[in-house]
Amino acid sequence: MKKVKIGFLPLYIKLYDDCGSGAIGRPRLEPFYERLACELEARGFEVIRNEFCRIKPEFAAAVEKFEKAGADCIVTWHAAYSPSLESIDALAGTELPIIVLDTTETYDFSPAQKPSEISFCHGIHGVMDMCSLLRQRGKSYAVCAGHIEHSDVLDKVSCYVKAACAARALAGSRAGSIGGSFDGMGDFLIDDETLLSRFGVSAVYPEPGELDALRESLSDAEVEAEMKENNELFYEIEPVDAEAHAETVRNCLAIRKFIEKHSLDAFTINFRKIGGESGIRAMPFIEACKAMSRGTGYAGEGDILTASLVGALLKSYEGATFAEIFCPDWKNGSLLISHMGEYNLALTKAKPGMKKIRFIYGENTLDPVVAYGCYRAGKATFINLYKSEEGYKLFISPIEMLDVPTDVFEEKVRGWFKPAAPLPEFLEKLSNAGATHHSAIIYDATVDQMKYFASLLGLPAVVVE
Repeated sequence: MKKVKIGFLPLYIKLYDDCGSGAIGRPRLEPFYERLACELEARGFEVIRNEFCRIKPEFAAAVEKFEKAGADCIVTWHAAYSPSLESIDALAGTELPIIVLDTTETYDFSPAQKPSEISFCHGIHGVMDMCSLLRQRGKSYAVCAGHIEHSDVLDKVSCYVKAACAARALAGSRAGSIGGSFDGMGDFLIDDETLLSRFGVSAVYPEPGELDALRESLSDAEVEAEMKENNELFYEIEPVDAEAHAETVRNCLAIRKFIEKHSLDAFTINFRKIGGESGIRAMPFIEACKAMSRGTGYAGEGDILTASLVGALLKSYEGATFAEIFCPDWKNGSLLISHMGEYNLALTKAKPGMKKIRFIYGENTLDPVVAYGCYRAGKATFINLYKSEEGYKLFISPIEMLDVPTDVFEEKVRGWFKPAAPLPEFLEKLSNAGATHHSAIIYDATVDQMKYFASLLGLPAVVVE
């Protein structure tokens, strides 16, 4: 992943400089700003610094500087009160997402504190003033409040920055579609024009013979190297036929070359079209798994919309994956997620197993080798991008991916999660909302982060907790 750039904007008030009190405040506030910038850099971000901004021209110049430098978002920090009408035009007018850092250097502000500390700790009402106008202007933002040493405020800022980058990654992305959409599935269906106009995603289709040519261009050395990697990544559930393994790898690598050739951020395959004129002879299940682990989005059955969503999320969240709810475990209040053979390989709890399977769904297809794994335990957020009668929305719900010490599903993709809401209520609200049967799961993401992600995309959030 490329390093994320933050435009770090310090807000101040010209009145203090004019009256002389700035000479008291700045010697402490400016070093504290630098400390905050270093803390953000320590979390892996590139921080674009700026002088304290006080009046409209200074704010306009700072935002323009951030935009020209390729910032992915703006993080604001109020060094003191700053009148909102000075900054609002620049902040509401930029396309860059806004994350508000509300913190001070002083931890204890009890009655025993020195009154003089007020000069260094009163940015809170500037935050409130600015956020009020951001809300009035319809500009999405996120607020992170807390002390830098005695809270997780900077970690929260980091997470909101990730959500902002994921949202920005969707527009301008490119998604490949092989075989079109599954006949008869209407819930996730979207035409190319709407995909582009509403979400900014360009659909890319292989030319006739293109995938055949990519597959035939592979050298024996490339195929052997990939087979060797698979033998290291996966154990054999049963002895794997070398010829079937090699043919699977050829088709997987053809997809990989297609992704690289067209600079795709995501892709989807309609397994019903494997064989025939698709250019793919064996369903490349393993490549779907590896692609997600490398940061390329995927969804099954020709679902280009969810594939694009997963691709955007993976730009920031390595723990994102395409997921499909399969079966309810009424007894234990959980749900099985599974699929034919596609999951984010980076999220398995143990070494996956591989085997050759009989594939009966395509036209003149070869039987592929598939790798099956079980998702690891962890806190996560379940999201679903769907279309209602009012337009597109995002269903969001906190879940817990369950620890599975043992299971008898060795020959299946599997994982179990428990929603925060009781299982019947969760399922009722999911389908009453109109959600599709294809979703995404993001480990270590919170509901609030995904609400911010949705707001940046203009998606009303439907939250079930």
